[in-house]
Amino acid sequence: MIAKKNISKVFFLFISFHLFLWTLVPSLSNINLPLDTIEALAWGSNLEWGFNKHPPLSAFAVEIFYSIFGANDWAYYLLSQIFVIIAFVYVWKLSNEIFEDKTYSLMSVLALTGIYFYNFTTPEFNVNVAQLPFWALTVYFFWKGINSNNRINWILFGVFSALGFLSKYLFIYILIAIFIYFFFNLEKYKKFILNYFLSIIISLIILTPHFFWLFKNNFVTIFYGLKRSSLTDVTWIDHLENPLIFLIKQILILTPFLIIILALLKKINLKLNIKNKKFLFLISINLIPIVLMLITSIISGAKIRTMWMTPFYLFFGTLFIEVFRKNIDLKKIKKFYTICLSLFILSPVIYLGISVYDKKKRTDFPGKEIARLVQNKWNDNFVNDIKIVIGDEWFAGNLSYHIASRPIWFIDLKNKATKIRDDQGVIYVGNSKILKEICPGVFGKISPVGYCMIGKR
Repeated sequence: MIAKKNISKVFFLFISFHLFLWTLVPSLSNINLPLDTIEALAWGSNLEWGFNKHPPLSAFAVEIFYSIFGANDWAYYLLSQIFVIIAFVYVWKLSNEIFEDKTYSLMSVLALTGIYFYNFTTPEFNVNVAQLPFWALTVYFFWKGINSNNRINWILFGVFSALGFLSKYLFIYILIAIFIYFFFNLEKYKKFILNYFLSIIISLIILTPHFFWLFKNNFVTIFYGLKRSSLTDVTWIDHLENPLIFLIKQILILTPFLIIILALLKKINLKLNIKNKKFLFLISINLIPIVLMLITSIISGAKIRTMWMTPFYLFFGTLFIEVFRKNIDLKKIKKFYTICLSLFILSPVIYLGISVYDKKKRTDFPGKEIARLVQNKWNDNFVNDIKIVIGDEWFAGNLSYHIASRPIWFIDLKNKATKIRDDQGVIYVGNSKILKEICPGVFGKISPVGYCMIGKR
């Protein structure tokens, strides 16, 4: 049993070791950054208010880190863990608001070691990880708003809601859940209505540049999301099969978490107080988004990808500890800590083992070496710097990240040819057979793609 005066210290020790381990392990084991991180860096080299797949916040985040740390892979593993740790901090803070005893708050966070979204998948900074702190912050400041009506809490709720939406559109599910909770408690929260609308106005102001970008670019990110959900090719069976698959996957994902919770219980004897404000709030922020996702799949036939659920379970520890609080046997807490510690250590060990023995992953791609070879060939033929790379986010994106001149990435030059000056070195990356035939400059091939270099001699 941890002494109550040391609970906060243990929490900060946990998040410190989490930050350290999950920055160190991928930094040592991976040759190259993961796909989604390279993709975000490609977007970041040419910042706009949106991109062909997602809204812009993940690109803004990596570009800030690139301006500080440059092409050092460990920095982007650190960035990812910073986002995770901020989420943990606000899960902890909300749990402290829910429970009178910080022991339960610590349990709420440690139980998340049983959900692989918050350990094994975190080294890859992407739009799913980018949502995590804003999901936690949005929930926390809404709770603070309805309990204090302090305007600053409502303003922060509006700001973090917008930033979450700019991370990924699926963030709308937590915002809808919060709205549903607010609406069904409207009689109780009448005095908060003006501040709630203030938060919405603040969010819309922050989101306005992105909405303009969406209109200008024919809602390209929306159509990408529809395509990823397989909504362009839905049959009647998908309305049954895809929701069922979704439910089975969620059960499998939550199994280690449920084992951790069960390790704490002396018995299961539920007596739910549906009038309890804290219980209703936790049910709303945890279950409503998942139910909405399931309904989306049933109605549309959409295929829900597993990683999309990354932020949805952040407060599951808080919910389950609250639901089973009276069934918890504190004599079993040592067993609980042992299981959490075992999973905490096992996750990076498994990650390291897979990285060492599986050499066919994206993180084994020799991006830095390819960039060196391309740069050498460029130096042999041209006198100016490489300023632009054109191609897909992976092959061209790796060049943009690894080449010292940090060339701007474009997926193509539709309506963008005027942005290229005569003195800017350009590399096209793509199908080697096609590029070899049409390349007006120097052609090279590093399987499986070709490189067409056009520069100043």
